[in-house]
Amino acid sequence: MSKLFKPLPLEGNTLKNRIIMSPMCQYTAHDGFANNWHLIHYGTRAVGGVAAIIQEATAVSPQGRITYKDLGIWKDEHILKLSEIVQSIHDNNCLAGIQLAHAGRKASTPIPWLPNEKLDEGYKKWAIVAPSPVPFDGNSQKPRELSIDEINIIINDFKEGAERAVKAGYDIIEIHAAHGYLIHEFLSPLSNVRKDDYGGNFQNRIRLLVRIIEAIKQILPKRISLWVRISATDWIEGGWSVDESVELAEIVKNLGVEVLDVSSGGLTPHAKIPNKPNYQVPFANKIKNNSAIITGTVGLITQAVQAEEILENNEADLIFLGRELLRNPYFALEAAHILEKNTLWPLPYERAKFR
Repeated sequence: MSKLFKPLPLEGNTLKNRIIMSPMCQYTAHDGFANNWHLIHYGTRAVGGVAAIIQEATAVSPQGRITYKDLGIWKDEHILKLSEIVQSIHDNNCLAGIQLAHAGRKASTPIPWLPNEKLDEGYKKWAIVAPSPVPFDGNSQKPRELSIDEINIIINDFKEGAERAVKAGYDIIEIHAAHGYLIHEFLSPLSNVRKDDYGGNFQNRIRLLVRIIEAIKQILPKRISLWVRISATDWIEGGWSVDESVELAEIVKNLGVEVLDVSSGGLTPHAKIPNKPNYQVPFANKIKNNSAIITGTVGLITQAVQAEEILENNEADLIFLGRELLRNPYFALEAAHILEKNTLWPLPYERAKFR
């Protein structure tokens, strides 16, 4: 049997195969509200045969959005449309996940396809916060350092966001601790120069993530799997490292995290990252084989055979696909044909099935 299509049991559910849709921002929301773009976008990928969809970074507070067009889950009114999306995903035999996020010093930025848009104060632009007053780059706002009281509010924002995700019916909650956003900013000594209990040594820098996990686990039913996405390295000497990621993996597993979604980079624009196929697989490999946590890998994985080889080589347990699923929502159905695995197609599409 192809390993790519071997089911993987979780504590409260089973992944029907090892193909996971990575969270990718769509920048099409208004006031955090999902709309029919999201409904069709995610429903289509569920039809396409992936085992689980992790919804794009969904902000736990208005201040935590990357852009003014980000999805949100900071108020109860957001739940209704999100629950429709979950139902659409479930209707197509797929698990529904949501990534809870706070952008930190990378918040209040232009929409990617409108890089020169003037962001007026108010709806489109707001003051940003971070562990320390260290800007992302020379063209970015200088963030204000969070107080302990504000950190406690953010922890509660994640908890309340998780409570709303439970009500919406999600099967997976992923905490976004990667790509230079707020939790990653606390993890890395390049962006965290605090002198209190949230800065300095490793245990202090991981404290925010640990407290968020603990807060979410308090309200999480057993049917929901808790995942964390990390950047395994900053790709800069003196930054967050893969060895720290291995140590973190064991800690979060003991706290009840079931899957570690392993990416890299994003903290600084100055990192030199070798963007080539499988460039992040070695990080997932090291974490998987030096800890007991289920580990996923991502990054320029575009071929069925390529994904199969990663699993066969025991370098990861799950394959997260991003842009490839934007190009081809039916990757999983095609991969099943290539790997000679007979898979169930949606009945309305059976007439187009590969023979």
